[in-house]
Amino acid sequence: MEDTAKTDSTVIEICRFIEERKGLDTVAIYIGGQSNFTDYFVITTVSSFTHLRGIYRDLRDFLSDNDAAPLHRQKFLQENDWVLIDCGNIVVHLMSRETREFYDLERLWHQGKMLYHSSKSS
Repeated sequence: MEDTAKTDSTVIEICRFIEERKGLDTVAIYIGGQSNFTDYFVITTVSSFTHLRGIYRDLRDFLSDNDAAPLHRQKFLQENDWVLIDCGNIVVHLMSRETREFYDLERLWHQGKMLYHSSKSS
């Protein structure tokens, strides 16, 4: 069984790392018990494709350095408004404002435990 406190700490570190790179309205939701594919969602809003690409590049390295390496490595990013980084028990969503509002993952997973919510809003 994985150490939940250690994973909670890693998830919060991921959120803070994203915020340092200007991710907006960053949240972390514990969805273990409700989901059979992951335990945590980290969701943030990016301001442009260039911003998304920069956060993705830095975050990929940060995750690898913190024992949360992505399961699949994308060779390149096509212009997109949503990138999902699957680290197994942690899934990170980098989304444009419009895409985030449309899919509203926080509402979809509202029964999860809010582990982190940034002070900056999108």
